[in-house]
Amino acid sequence: MNRENLNPKSVARGTFDETFIEDGFFVLTYKNEENTVQILERDIDSTFIQFHFCSKGSAAFVFNQGNYTLNIIEDTSLLLYNPQRDLPIHLELRPNSWLVSFVMSIKKFHGLFSQDANYVTFLSEDNKNKKYYTDGTINPSMAIVLNQLLSFNLNNSIKPLYFKGKVYELLSFYFNRNEDADIEQCPFLVDEVNVAKLKKAKDIIIANMAEPPSLKDLSKEVDLSLKKLKEGFKQIYGDTVYGFLFDYKMEVARKLLESGEYNVNEVGLKVGYSTASHFIAAFKKKFGTTPKKYIQAAL
Repeated sequence: MNRENLNPKSVARGTFDETFIEDGFFVLTYKNEENTVQILERDIDSTFIQFHFCSKGSAAFVFNQGNYTLNIIEDTSLLLYNPQRDLPIHLELRPNSWLVSFVMSIKKFHGLFSQDANYVTFLSEDNKNKKYYTDGTINPSMAIVLNQLLSFNLNNSIKPLYFKGKVYELLSFYFNRNEDADIEQCPFLVDEVNVAKLKKAKDIIIANMAEPPSLKDLSKEVDLSLKKLKEGFKQIYGDTVYGFLFDYKMEVARKLLESGEYNVNEVGLKVGYSTASHFIAAFKKKFGTTPKKYIQAAL
C-alpha cells in the first residue's frame, strides 16, 4: 500500500504504549488489531538512536513532511540515527501489524560499547557525526524476545525492569556476529520453521477465539508435538496457549465495550462466552471491575 493511496476514512490516530526505562531510554510498542491504518507520532531529537522491529505486518516511517519514506515489513528491523537533525517518529502502521521500538540516547548507547566502539561501525571516531540508517532481518532468537515484550503480562510494577533486561537481550542478538546467532536459546525451538509454526498457532487461536481448537487439534494443525507446542508457545509468548488467549480476548472485549456499539451480552458472545455471568466473572478477574462499571468509568 502506497502512502498516496491512503483513504482518509481508513486512517486513525493512535498512541504508542510507552514504557520509561530510565533517563535517555524508553520502549514503544503497538499492536494494530484494527482494519485501519494507525498513525503514530512521537518527538525524537538528534541525540537519540532508534531501533524499530516489525514482528507482524508492515509499516512506513515518513520523514520531511512526506518527502521521504522508509518501509518496514514483517520480521525486519530498522536502525535510525542522524546527529545532524531531529528524527521525529511519524509511523503509518498498517492493519494487523505489530511493532516494537526502543529509543536510547547516543551517550547511553555508546556507553554499552565504550570498551570497543569499533565493534559497532557507526560509533567509531570517523563515523560519529554521520547519519546511519540500516535495515536487517529479525532472527528467531530476536523474535522470541520481541514477542515477550509484546505479550508482557506480569505485574506492571516490574515492567521497566523486565523491559530493560529484554531490550539488552535484544541488542545482544542484534549485534551478535557469531555464526550461530540464529540458533534458538530454547531447546524446543531449533529453527525458524518451528518459530513459524508457533506463530501460526497463535494466529489460529486468535482467528477462532470464540471457539478455539483443543491443544491436541492445534498441535496437529501446525504439525508440532503437544510438548513442543506448549513449551515453545510459553517460551515465545510468555504464557500458556489459553492464558495468552484469555488476555487477548479480554483486551478485545475492553475495546468493544469502549466503542459503545455493543452491550455486555453482545461483547461476551463475540469473545466466546455463552452466558453473561461467565463473561462478567472473566472480565472482573482480568481488570478488577465489571464490564458495566468499566463502561461507566470510561464515559
